Amino acid sequence: MKIGTTIRTYRLQKGLSQGDIEKKTGLLRCYLSRVENGHTVPSLDTLSKIAQALDLSIAQFFAEESLGHEFNTQKLSDEELRFLTQIRRYSSNLNESDRKLLLAMVKKFAATAVR
Repeated sequence: MKIGTTIRTYRLQKGLSQGDIEKKTGLLRCYLSRVENGHTVPSLDTLSKIAQALDLSIAQFFAEESLGHEFNTQKLSDEELRFLTQIRRYSSNLNESDRKLLLAMVKKFAATAVR
């Protein structure tokens, strides 16, 4: 189990940057980067601060299934996770008809995309 990867996944799922976590925890961004990249293992106290900033319990960092099955099977890159997080953030302000229009546009783009 790689705790840093788990922390990064939850952070990106919630649309937060390392800077956002820094502000909520007081932990330096460079330290958070070292944790997420597996160079540093956080103490339980530090892990508790990170969990609180992400509105999670510490136990969720250790529950393999809690990350969601889609992350285990699709292997989304960090860039894809950031993109989907932005889409989710911006689409939350749209009404239902605008969401349908946006989805139709994305489907159209995907159908005509050159691979």
